[in-house]
Amino acid sequence: MTRARFTVPVMIVGGGPVGMVLAMQLDAWGVPCLLVNAEERVRWHPKGNTHNSRTMEHYRRLGIAEAIRSLGLPADWPTDVLYYTRFNSHLLARLPMPSANEKRAAVADADPLDQVPEPIHRANQMYVERFLFEHLASLPHVQARFGWRCTGFTDRGDRVSAEIERADGKEAATVDCAWLVGCDGGGGETRRRLGIRFAGEGALDQAFFGRDMLSTHLRAPALHARLLRQRGWQYWAVSADVRAALVALDGKDEFVMLGRLREGEKPDDRRLVQLVQAAAGEPIEVNILGNLGWTGGQALVADRFQKGRVLLAGDAVHLFTPTGGFGMNTGIDDTANLAWKLAADIQGWGGPNLMASYEAERRPIALRNTGAAHALARNVGDVPVAADMESDSPEAVAARAQASAYLSGFGEEFASIGIQLGARYDGSPLIVSDGEDPPPDDPAVYVPSAVPGGRAPHAWLGEGEQRVSLFDRLGRGFTLLRLGGSQADTRPLAKAAADRGVPFWVLDVTEEAVRDLYGRDLALVRPDQHVAWRGDRLPLNVDGLIARITGMR
Repeated sequence: MTRARFTVPVMIVGGGPVGMVLAMQLDAWGVPCLLVNAEERVRWHPKGNTHNSRTMEHYRRLGIAEAIRSLGLPADWPTDVLYYTRFNSHLLARLPMPSANEKRAAVADADPLDQVPEPIHRANQMYVERFLFEHLASLPHVQARFGWRCTGFTDRGDRVSAEIERADGKEAATVDCAWLVGCDGGGGETRRRLGIRFAGEGALDQAFFGRDMLSTHLRAPALHARLLRQRGWQYWAVSADVRAALVALDGKDEFVMLGRLREGEKPDDRRLVQLVQAAAGEPIEVNILGNLGWTGGQALVADRFQKGRVLLAGDAVHLFTPTGGFGMNTGIDDTANLAWKLAADIQGWGGPNLMASYEAERRPIALRNTGAAHALARNVGDVPVAADMESDSPEAVAARAQASAYLSGFGEEFASIGIQLGARYDGSPLIVSDGEDPPPDDPAVYVPSAVPGGRAPHAWLGEGEQRVSLFDRLGRGFTLLRLGGSQADTRPLAKAAADRGVPFWVLDVTEEAVRDLYGRDLALVRPDQHVAWRGDRLPLNVDGLIARITGMR
């Protein structure tokens, strides 16, 4: 077996969406990286279906948001969630949600201070992973080795030496890297080798979305062709003898079914067909394409996100139940936080305390988001299901009304805008507090605030064809917003940044409404679009400010 040896600034273990997006983020910074993934291609099986508004903002910054919006259901397809006793029987509740075309129209007509430049998008992760996989090949700073695995690594203090080999064992290499990032999932070897453990809720013991769950990829042409009376994104069957959810993948005949296994049961195609038919209420044709098991109700977070020069992101440090669609999205947000810090360290403008801030900032968000998903999973398990919900008896009518009332309040499971946009890094050593309290953290509500630590409030600038998102005007590095026509002299801060090699940009925003939204004349926005500092004038010690926000002190 031949064994090469080479050096690269960052090595990423794991080629799921988090690993691939991290590689893209590093490429945007001009930082070369190597990504290794044991499987030769991304896995073709349905997984997550939600790319939330914050994730879409990250995609936008990478220039791929519109391409991803072309994936999934047809653009005119409503993303409603519909609850039935069975698909050919009683409709219990309908949660109306817009199609991609309706979302695009809403953005075009949005108020100048609207906070959602990138609405949530429903497209199955398998479609998006395939796009990301193909897109990686076009990036000059990414070397992607699918079909290679990491067999071990040693942290040598000033670098990490990792051993990789082709899955067929015919080729191997030693890789010296400044940083190694494990994006290889909850069962990945990177976390295990570091001796880092998960803690939290392992599962929920409830009738549905608890313990041993199964995602089944299937084709069922009759569902959209003649059985389902309304187009939607999710269809639920809720009755005494069947609990299942079907998610539409392509608007034609492909679905993923979420169902629960009996204790000790193994996936069996014949029984899975019977489950789909029971949910449908008819013996329709069903073709099972594949299965993937998962644990309902888990909410696990690693006790550490870093050990020495090895970092972890995505499912390697937080495991979710899928309610709310927070899992992959939390991982993508990890990459936005981590990539600029890796770039700063490698390019020489990051200080010795910068990398430790990754865990300090992201672990509280992981705890917050897994807790919110766990609470939503409990709601699913608590749906009132009576022994008779399908007859015309007064008792059945009353039972359906009770279930309908409960299910009609489920909208937050599919929205949670506070979770999407409200992550804050209060207390981080990189954030300079101005003493003002941030808005309360509410999963269902996002209140835009420029109190340092949170996402920079969004605004649309200009009018008509000249209208542009504030986020599109931000620089790659730190951007100092000079707001409302302020004439503040920003040259001292620009010089302090230049002296330390920190990428820095000044953006004048003259709209008074935006100045009112930010509450100060000046706001310093980090590369990940979080506010690091704000004030009406620059501090006397501008070098100290630059040193603080880049981890120099």
